[in-house]
Amino acid sequence: MEEKELERRLAHKIPGADTGIEVKHSFCSICSPSCHCGIDAYVKDGKLLKVEGTQGHPMNDGLLCTKGAANRAYIYRPDRLRTPLKRAGARGEGRFEPISWEEAYDLIAENLLRLRAESGADSVAFFGGYQKWFRWQLARFAYDFGSVNYGTESSACMTANKMAWTTLTGMNAKMDMKNAKLYVAWGGGNHHSHHLAAKKAENFHRNGGKVIVVDPRNTPLAARTADLHIAVRPGTDGLLANAVAGIILRNGWQDQAYIDKYVHGFDDYAAYVTSLDLQEVSRITTVPVEKIEEMARLMGTVKPMSIEASPISLIHQTNGYQTVRAMFSLSVITGNYDTVGGNQPNIETFAHLGAGYATREEEFIEANTPAGFENRVGAKRFPLWADMVHEMQSLDLARQIHEGTPYPIRGLFALGFNYRIFPDSEYFRAALEKLDFFVTADLFMTDTVKYADVVLPTCSSLEREELKVYPGGFAKYYLPAIAPLYESRSDARILQELAERLDLDDALLRSGYRKCLEYVFEPTGYDLDALIASPLPLKAPCMRPYKPHAYIDGGCKTPTGKLELFSERVKTVGAAAGLDPLPRWYAPSYQPTEEYPFQLLAGVRIPNAIHSHLHKVPWTRSLRPEPMADMNPADARALGIAAGDTIRLVSAFGAITVKANPTALMNQGQICMYHGYSEADVNTLLDRNNVDPYSGFAGYKNGICAVEKL
Repeated sequence: MEEKELERRLAHKIPGADTGIEVKHSFCSICSPSCHCGIDAYVKDGKLLKVEGTQGHPMNDGLLCTKGAANRAYIYRPDRLRTPLKRAGARGEGRFEPISWEEAYDLIAENLLRLRAESGADSVAFFGGYQKWFRWQLARFAYDFGSVNYGTESSACMTANKMAWTTLTGMNAKMDMKNAKLYVAWGGGNHHSHHLAAKKAENFHRNGGKVIVVDPRNTPLAARTADLHIAVRPGTDGLLANAVAGIILRNGWQDQAYIDKYVHGFDDYAAYVTSLDLQEVSRITTVPVEKIEEMARLMGTVKPMSIEASPISLIHQTNGYQTVRAMFSLSVITGNYDTVGGNQPNIETFAHLGAGYATREEEFIEANTPAGFENRVGAKRFPLWADMVHEMQSLDLARQIHEGTPYPIRGLFALGFNYRIFPDSEYFRAALEKLDFFVTADLFMTDTVKYADVVLPTCSSLEREELKVYPGGFAKYYLPAIAPLYESRSDARILQELAERLDLDDALLRSGYRKCLEYVFEPTGYDLDALIASPLPLKAPCMRPYKPHAYIDGGCKTPTGKLELFSERVKTVGAAAGLDPLPRWYAPSYQPTEEYPFQLLAGVRIPNAIHSHLHKVPWTRSLRPEPMADMNPADARALGIAAGDTIRLVSAFGAITVKANPTALMNQGQICMYHGYSEADVNTLLDRNNVDPYSGFAGYKNGICAVEKL
């Protein structure tokens, strides 16, 4: 009986001394940094058996999404990189020979130092991929080397959203949904991209809160929570927001006392938004006038109100920065910024997350910023980006590699790099072929890795130590749940060891991850050993209760010290580039034509994938085995297309072959296609020059295409 009971306990993965199974606390890093949910990792003999969500964790409280539940399959993918590699064939051929870490470091140091001696440090670009945990160290590493060209995939994700808030208020913002009465979800597909936010939205609605969802698709969020669903035409959200503002002002629903005390540029803004013709707005946005008016009534009369903007879909339009400014201006004119239940100032604490308290991260990054920072990649082309963001604009990197202007980029050092994230991804692939030297670190043998001269194997979040911060003032220092697989090393260790090999003049960076953390977190009062010992995240000793209006009463971090509907920063920095200080709407460059009659929305989230991370995990891939294009059933019928038919999406820049997925989620005239597939890369259909002049972000949601049945 005892033997059978042990077999049962082993089969059910029950921890205990008899089974040898331990539960270790870790976290999921597959998804965006706004989650990083707590994980209970079940481990036996050094191998991960399964994962569950950590009960009581302030982020996910036991929940995991489809992607998080795939962690075991993800880290044991058969294409994991096992050892450092040196290219043995032509670029892109994928032929490598294993080498030792010492040989890899020798090759990297030799080539980076050679390029710096021959062409200057700026000829080497440094890039951080989707993982954000090491970026503060990578930026310092790049600047220690002497290069101004540090950048990340955030050149295409979230940063333009933050730029819009900063232009308006001087800093980023968060929602206080807990105390709101009206929640406006603008472009949020939370059930697919952020399941924890979806749960909060459903609870908010269930408890009597009003919900407006602005989204061209009939998403689960719209279907399950919306009191008012605004199915706006993609690319016209900014016009809709300004029209709503005009109605609010014409009806006197604005908070005029708040505006008089805290707001700059109201008269110019009011003159613009009240001049908009509702009939024309309705025609362009495809939203009926009565729905626009109802939206304005709710936003103007129900307080407090929290507005949430998608960090991706809205800013993936060529007018995205202005669109987000227009949306958040509605928070300002109604007096819902820096209030209980409204949008509140949000300090960016660490590694792209706002936890409500300050660290020394910025000082750490910028301690050794080299001269000539105004010459980094993309700075001249996108002056507002250059003024607001301490990075190169990476979407201009391929152009500079190809053209060599204003100076050549000969080398690229990357911790995670996926050329398929860029519009006209073939153009970026060709740029990789032109580099003198390219080194990348990754978990897997990706399409991009095949173009590298040296490849370094990194490890997942379950295999490394890492300090994470969480909203509400929390932090946790995680230790590895399992040892690094094969010969992989953490990105932080790679940077420390390469700093030694390159003899960079930076004792702190060379001292390792823990010492760097001690410096960055010294003002918080945290004891790092306590953060390691605690099974759950701990609240920062320096955390203080929120005080309404404390930020705006003290003076905003804007040129005027006020909330700026008319941006003095844009007026000064962007004048020569023709940038508008008002959040004025302008139409996207590409509109459907007779030849290309469909709007193409590239990269809209699906529940079983995040970028290309899970395309090769069999059980998540099984939920959508082949690349598929979502389209309205009426459009499909008109073209004689049924579910599962093979179709071709065609643009002026390329064509891909996929399967058809007619779905009522989609409006007529629109095609949604997820990204990251090697066999059907939707980004090859996009114009690399179709970008937002304010942020440099690409128009991933502003393409046009034709659909052909095969």
